Amino acid sequence: MTPLPLLAYRLLTRALEPLAPRLLDARAHRGKEDPARVDERLGFTRAERPAGDLVWLHGVSVGETLSLLPLVERFVKTRPDLTVLVTSGTVTSARILAERLPKGVIHQYAPVDGPGVVARFLDHWRPSLAIFVESKLWPNMLLEAHRRGVELALVSARITEKTVEGWARFPASARALTGVFDLVLPQDQASGERLERLGARIDGLVNLKLAGDALPHDAAAFSRLSAAIGDRPVVVAASTHEGEEIAIVRALDKLADRACLILAPRHPERGPHIATALQREGVAFAMRSRGETIGRDTDVYLADTLNEMGLFLRLADVVVMGGSFAPALGLPAVGGHNPLEPARLARPTITGPDASNWATVTSALAQAGGLVLVQAPWDLPGAVEPLLADPAAAKAMGERARRAAAEAGGGLDRLWAFLSPLTPLTPKTATRTGSGR
Repeated sequence: MTPLPLLAYRLLTRALEPLAPRLLDARAHRGKEDPARVDERLGFTRAERPAGDLVWLHGVSVGETLSLLPLVERFVKTRPDLTVLVTSGTVTSARILAERLPKGVIHQYAPVDGPGVVARFLDHWRPSLAIFVESKLWPNMLLEAHRRGVELALVSARITEKTVEGWARFPASARALTGVFDLVLPQDQASGERLERLGARIDGLVNLKLAGDALPHDAAAFSRLSAAIGDRPVVVAASTHEGEEIAIVRALDKLADRACLILAPRHPERGPHIATALQREGVAFAMRSRGETIGRDTDVYLADTLNEMGLFLRLADVVVMGGSFAPALGLPAVGGHNPLEPARLARPTITGPDASNWATVTSALAQAGGLVLVQAPWDLPGAVEPLLADPAAAKAMGERARRAAAEAGGGLDRLWAFLSPLTPLTPKTATRTGSGR
């Protein structure tokens, strides 16, 4: 029996569904939705569903959807008989997936959680298996998919204490929602304990953000940028946030040797704002989004473009991870970003004190000698300068990081073993056994 709060949620969202088009149009005007594809958020689509079984993978924003890519590629290579559908919820994630998804994989924007919208989406796509990389539980989607017999997996999930506190007022509803999952694999022990408090049965731990290959890059673009930089050492400040860029610029200006600093902000749309700040500082910079080239006088290259981090990291002699210095600057904590991205490319890496979202992997890389932690941006020269002065030591540090990253990335094989019993049988096997499940 469905708990009363979930029934009330269904009735409320059904009553609000007529307002969804207007709200989505307003979001589109603010750049939060793709105007050309906003109907996908309402369960409508121009894409045809191929015949046969379909596996659906869902992540909300950039981090979650990128973490799905290794699993998507495994499905494409290992089970070419299946159609793979990937949904995401942000414009930025859709742009990146358009470039990164393997050929034949379908992308759609995720439907809003209204009963009619959800039914329309499931009527069209009819998935056999749905895999969610989520931090939120969407009642209409989960309950309706479960009612239709879809196998449901919650993987690499990170659940916060705030989420648990929110559901604590409705314990029966929380148990009903977590109980629909056939497989629950949170990304860390803390999330596992929180999900257990919500009523989930935990099958193990898997963090998809630890899996995957080195980020791709454009070899021709690498050659052009490398030639433009010349023999200057390169420091890449990766995935930086508000306040960090100028603090890092000021700190690295104190290096004995003149380096080329590549600023790669986490949100490239902040490029014009960062450019204005660099102008105020009197910094000689070039801006990638404007097609500007690096000259002899260029001190900073503002890499404000999407999906090119693999290119910039390959240019680096040293990488500074952004999103990790906010507390030192008196700003709200970000929690850091994925240090495995430079580690997979054997790049020595420096991070600030705020790496809470990546605490386990940051600790592993530091213990392996592939990563250095500093307390504030102004401490960077003392960590960066020795690495630029001793390329052999920097290379050895990068190699230690690469080996540690390889050891951390074994979760995809474990996940595949867990998913295999839930995945539709191949047509040949289904014919032999007389069952498609």
